[in-house]
Amino acid sequence: MRPLFVFSIIAVALAAASPHAKRAAIDDCLKTAKVPVDAPNSSDWKVDVHTFNQRLLYTPAAIAIPNTTEHIQAAVSYASFGLGGENGHLVLQLDRMDEVTLDTNTQIATVQPGARLGHVATLLYKQGKRAFSHGTCPAVGVSGHSLHGGFGFSSHTHGLAVDWIAGATVVLANGTAVNASDTENTDLFWALRGSGSNFGVVAAFKFKTFAVPSLVTTFEINLPWTNASAIVDGWGKLQDWLKVDMAEELNMRILGNGYQTQLQGLYYGNSSSLKTAVQPLLTKLSTTLSNVQELDWMTAFQHYSYSQETDITRPYSQGETFYSKSLVTSALPANVLKNVANYWVNKARSNRRSWYIIIDLYGGANSTVTKVPADATSYAHRDPERDLFLYQFYDTAWGTYPAEGFDFLNDWVEAFTNGLNATQWGMYINYADPLLNRTQAQDVYYRQNLARLKQIKKALDPAQVFYYPQAVEPAK
Repeated sequence: MRPLFVFSIIAVALAAASPHAKRAAIDDCLKTAKVPVDAPNSSDWKVDVHTFNQRLLYTPAAIAIPNTTEHIQAAVSYASFGLGGENGHLVLQLDRMDEVTLDTNTQIATVQPGARLGHVATLLYKQGKRAFSHGTCPAVGVSGHSLHGGFGFSSHTHGLAVDWIAGATVVLANGTAVNASDTENTDLFWALRGSGSNFGVVAAFKFKTFAVPSLVTTFEINLPWTNASAIVDGWGKLQDWLKVDMAEELNMRILGNGYQTQLQGLYYGNSSSLKTAVQPLLTKLSTTLSNVQELDWMTAFQHYSYSQETDITRPYSQGETFYSKSLVTSALPANVLKNVANYWVNKARSNRRSWYIIIDLYGGANSTVTKVPADATSYAHRDPERDLFLYQFYDTAWGTYPAEGFDFLNDWVEAFTNGLNATQWGMYINYADPLLNRTQAQDVYYRQNLARLKQIKKALDPAQVFYYPQAVEPAK
């Protein structure tokens, strides 16, 4: 649910110099290359260095603010001269590049990499009542979101954001700009769609789009999961229904926190058709629909955006102090359901932390996500048997984040994974856990696609110009 960074981070070539010396060296090179930069400690610097997660603060060596593909190339070319230092990073803050243009003949949208999802949704609707499938948070950057999956309240019906990428202009580690698509640089195109931050900086996207429906219906379903046995029983019935019977037009998630648990949903159709589609589930769970609303496309987007503003552009300064984790799992066997339910009731509800869990009804026989062939993109979580639920665990604090918060979420995740084998679960990089080491992260994020990704990394970026602590390593 949180906004993702809208910039790419590149490892910078720096020897063991002081921070001031590093900054001066980088600024001098960028100035020579005529790449715009933020002056240190200026008002722009303070905006651009702001992180949504206030638990993870850092100070870059320099912030470049490209306005063109050529600016990105010049900045990357400097970075690629690296000596492999870990002490400084060059940040490419791309949010000045946020244009969205729909070609009404081809219905292909050209989207610059610094646009945020709310801005993209607003302009595509204004220009032609079009859209592509993506998440609900309007402040999330389109680049990180779509290059690593991009799940939202359209995904059961229309797939992931990554599935709508038709092409991209990418600046590689050597500073060249290339086009990637089904017919050009096909290995790069495959790798971008699921693990894109490892291989280059996207300077422009081409997205396919669909015509938005005239109306959709939002709704809620109360889940009377008051004790562990009710959770086990209800979850078991829900996953049996999801595996076979959940209609493609339905998009649903469980939202749980310290005081309630409910299903939230969006249906592609009117309220009458919705009631027909969900009645078998309501009967199984002995519950009813509530808050049913027929809405136009943009009103429905705003309904689940949890933001007073939809068309969000620069500057953006919202922030929280939090820790989050993710999972993607198969249907849960009885022993795991019991452990999860006991933790939910006895550990989560009994504490006074500000937490929530979102469980997206992700897979199943009618999910567009898992209908895409598993080898079509580098996105790893498409197995119709394994990938049924997508989870986000989220815990916030005020002030310094406490150690017990990490234990709280880590132990909850272990309540799931301790009863599953590696073929039954993974993790979702868009809800990245920075506490995972590089080996762990690569494995759980990319699973069966990791070996090929390492080979492509070796071919395109053997010196690891595009580096971050959980980046894909080049093959040996």
